[in-house]
Amino acid sequence: MFIQTEETPNPATLKFLPGRAVMGEGTADFARPEGAERSPLAQRLFAVDGVARVFLGGDFVTITKAEGKDWSLLKPALLGIIMEHFTTNQPILLGDGMAAPAAGGEEDDEIVLQIKELLETRVRPAVAQDGGDIVFHSFEDGVVYLHMQGSCSGCPSSTATLKMGIENMLRHYVPEVLEVRPV
Repeated sequence: MFIQTEETPNPATLKFLPGRAVMGEGTADFARPEGAERSPLAQRLFAVDGVARVFLGGDFVTITKAEGKDWSLLKPALLGIIMEHFTTNQPILLGDGMAAPAAGGEEDDEIVLQIKELLETRVRPAVAQDGGDIVFHSFEDGVVYLHMQGSCSGCPSSTATLKMGIENMLRHYVPEVLEVRPV
């Protein structure tokens, strides 16, 4: 098994590509070890000193390192854990998975449906390329609130992505949108 790595726009985050499905559908974001009990893989990655966040995407694992830690020291241990996890066919999530939904809701009005459709078809695929995800949270008084995950969480360029990229696109297609803010 060969695992590729890619840098992301966030220098504290590295994207690991095992060459097979990780989550398939949905995502799972673990901001600290205490919330990772449902993922044996995330638990093992958090056991490496210096791992600050683990994000599981469709076909990748994004890991954020703690400040002051060096990728050259962390990367070999992380590659070993990911390789062993996949070669021994261990589960990624326990139970029913409880992965974050891909953006959808029950009683959304027309504007929210438009926003979600644009996020799903135009934004999420591009953000996934960088090892992250952006999930719709709410739309109130012209403001779209988005939750940033993976490499997008804490990324120095995330504000520019929100304001210049996502906000401009949403305002163009949905005139009711006045602003985009992170949750």
